[in-house]
Amino acid sequence: MLIPLTRQKFEQLIPRIATAEQYQFAAGKFPDLLRRLLISVVGVVAVWILKLILFGASAFSGFLFAIGAIAGLYWLWGPVLWASLRNAEYRKYQYSGFWRGRVLDVFVSEDLIGSEETVNNKGDLVIVENRERRLNLELGDETGFTTEVQAPLKRNHQLITPGLIAEMVVLSNRADLGTIAKVTDVYIPKHDLWVSDYPYLQRNMFTETSQRLRNGQKSQPRRRTQKKNRPRTQQY
Repeated sequence: MLIPLTRQKFEQLIPRIATAEQYQFAAGKFPDLLRRLLISVVGVVAVWILKLILFGASAFSGFLFAIGAIAGLYWLWGPVLWASLRNAEYRKYQYSGFWRGRVLDVFVSEDLIGSEETVNNKGDLVIVENRERRLNLELGDETGFTTEVQAPLKRNHQLITPGLIAEMVVLSNRADLGTIAKVTDVYIPKHDLWVSDYPYLQRNMFTETSQRLRNGQKSQPRRRTQKKNRPRTQQY
């Protein structure tokens, strides 16, 4: 099932400014915080040196103070910037749709996410590979459309089995959604479970939309006869 979404609904599901959940994801772990703190310190020091070069010129003091404050707080607002830029990559697509299909296959893989160079006890240079176990889902529907979604493996992912209903938002630059360019987080309604590498969607709003569409389908009376002309799909 594929139901086109209005632009207004799409922008509600993927906001321009990062949500609290997206901020938490972009903030990362403690080493990421330390890295941002280091950038903030370097920025403040650079502004201070520039002020000394200008001999404290009053004409630039207000401007330099503002720049110094912005740089000093980078550790705090940095995740908002990077998450909002990530949202913008998806918001550039003109059309979107609510997609419902099923899980066709589930498997786990170990993928290389980075490498580090270090020196062992003998003084030899050694490359250490950082690998992560990831969940892979193959999704499809009755039209023959299939796609694969990958995300870091979590303990509750063991509940996902082939045949379960899966929902997500698909993005396209074609009004008929004939070509899907991107897909978002995957929602498994039976277990109230999300699969994603990044939380693109406002999840409470998406689940409300999903529930309304399911209720709408249940309330539609069944017809014994079929019309020759297929009605146009209404936008939600």
